[in-house]
Amino acid sequence: MPALADSHDQAANEVASPQLGEAIIRDVWPSVAAHPGPAGLARACYRTIVLAPLGWLVLAPVYFMKLLAVAPGLSGLATRYRLTNRRLMVCKGMRAVPDKEVPLDRIKDVKLVTDANSEFFVAGTLEILDTDGKTVLSLPGVPEAESVRQAILQAAAAWGPVLRTGQPAQPTADRSQASGPA
Repeated sequence: MPALADSHDQAANEVASPQLGEAIIRDVWPSVAAHPGPAGLARACYRTIVLAPLGWLVLAPVYFMKLLAVAPGLSGLATRYRLTNRRLMVCKGMRAVPDKEVPLDRIKDVKLVTDANSEFFVAGTLEILDTDGKTVLSLPGVPEAESVRQAILQAAAAWGPVLRTGQPAQPTADRSQASGPA
C-alpha cells in the first residue's frame, strides 16, 4: 500500500473482526437507474439510432453528478453505498460521510425490486428489511444488484452474530467430511 493511502478507504481482502475495527467490504456507486425519469427517457431514445445521442445527453448530468460534488456546496450529489463488517451505509460527499446506516445485526433480509429500467441498465433497488420485517433502508439504482444483495446477506450472517454477542461466531460442521464415503 502506498505511504499516503488511507487504510480506512481500502476494501477488505481478508477477514477482519468488527471488534478490531471497521473494514470496508464493498463500495457501490448508484447507476443512472437510480433516477427513473431520465433513465426511462434515455432508454426510449436508445431504441432509435437518430435519438440515441439525445439519450446520452439526458443521462450525462445524472452520470457525472458525483464529479460535481467537488464544487463547494454540492458534496451531497455524490452518493455511494458502503458495506462494512459493522454496518451498511448510504454515504454522501466525496469523503463518504454516512448519511443513513443500518447495523448488520439488524438486517434480516434484502429484497431486490426491479422496474422497467432494471434489465436495461443491469441495476435494481435493494430494500433492507430488519428483524421486524420492516424496510429500514432503500438503495435505488444498485448496479449488479443480485451480487450486492448476496454480499449484504453474507456479511450480515457472518458479522451480525458477532456484533450482537461480542463473541466470534461458532464454527459450523465441516461438510466435506459429513457427506459420507466417496
